[in-house]
Amino acid sequence: QLQLVESGGGLAQPGESLRLSCVVPSILKFNTLAWFRQAPGKEREWVGDIRKDGETRYNSSMKGRFFISKNYDKDTMFLQMNDLKPEDTAVYYCNVLGSKFWGPGTQVIVPS
Repeated sequence: QLQLVESGGGLAQPGESLRLSCVVPSILKFNTLAWFRQAPGKEREWVGDIRKDGETRYNSSMKGRFFISKNYDKDTMFLQMNDLKPEDTAVYYCNVLGSKFWGPGTQVIVPS
């Protein structure tokens, strides 16, 4: 059973930055890793993903502010979030794209 674990969430003021981490055991095995988020009362939405070759894709509403990277040595994927806005408030999850493997999530709060 693969266990993903996110960390790095917290409270940030508008305009600030946060970096989320997701530990992905044996990260080299997986083709595409993704970040999703779920805001209160809303459906989970795709934030972006990173392929094995390092190519990234982003939700258009976050493109230019959010950046995904990974570190093979640390079996970790990152989500750098810049210029945070209140609408970024959500629980953020990492996922092996298309799989049933999800982390428990990490909460990000950006007050208005």
